[in-house]
Amino acid sequence: QVQLVESGGGLVQAGGSLRLSCAASGRIFSINAMAWYRQAPGTQRELVAIISSTGSTDYADSVKGRFTISRDNAKNAVYLQMNSLKPEDTAVYYCAADRPSGWNWGQGTQVTVSS
Repeated sequence: QVQLVESGGGLVQAGGSLRLSCAASGRIFSINAMAWYRQAPGTQRELVAIISSTGSTDYADSVKGRFTISRDNAKNAVYLQMNSLKPEDTAVYYCAADRPSGWNWGQGTQVTVSS
């Protein structure tokens, strides 16, 4: 198992920035890709950004150019820099780690963007 702990969520005004962090522990050697997902009330969980073990990245169209995912393998951490935040970015953000046995999830951190 891999344990994931997110931090960095909070309340921010539209146009502002937040940086989410996710610390991984446990069987970290088995982690392949890492990702950030989000889920707003009444909606399905959606992929926000993903980064492979070699550093390749991909983003949801709605966040391209505003969000940046990065990974520090030495610290077993993944980050999500969120700029130019919009009210529609309001959601619980989850860190996820892809392992051969499936995805492991963090508990989530709330991001609220006020207009």
